[in-house]
Amino acid sequence: MEDLIPLTAVAMPFLMVIAIVVIPAYLKSRERKEMQATIRSAIDKGQALPQELIDAITKDVRQPATALRDLRSGVIWLAVGLGLAGLGTMIGFEERDAFHPLLGIAMIPGMIGLALIVLSFFNPNKEPRV
Repeated sequence: MEDLIPLTAVAMPFLMVIAIVVIPAYLKSRERKEMQATIRSAIDKGQALPQELIDAITKDVRQPATALRDLRSGVIWLAVGLGLAGLGTMIGFEERDAFHPLLGIAMIPGMIGLALIVLSFFNPNKEPRV
């Protein structure tokens, strides 16, 4: 039984990627195929497409990035970076060698957040502020 622990530890990241990325992509692809088959059959029979169907097809269209959306994403990424830096600081009290690598890892989402915040000021798609 103890021999399964290393095997599970190695296999778990790959299984997580499959569970998080591959399965939802497959389900969305299958849903799109079923929708296309329904539309084809309706067109082949000469029926007009209802407005609800057209709305369902176009609802997944991604909206252009706006300044407010960039700002929100930037603040979230910056908070993730600060959280990782805080984790590195806390772990650094016990393991001094862990502080600098964790601080370096924290800089990646932190810099992404900072870049998104700066881009929010230059984004031409401005939303009215409430």
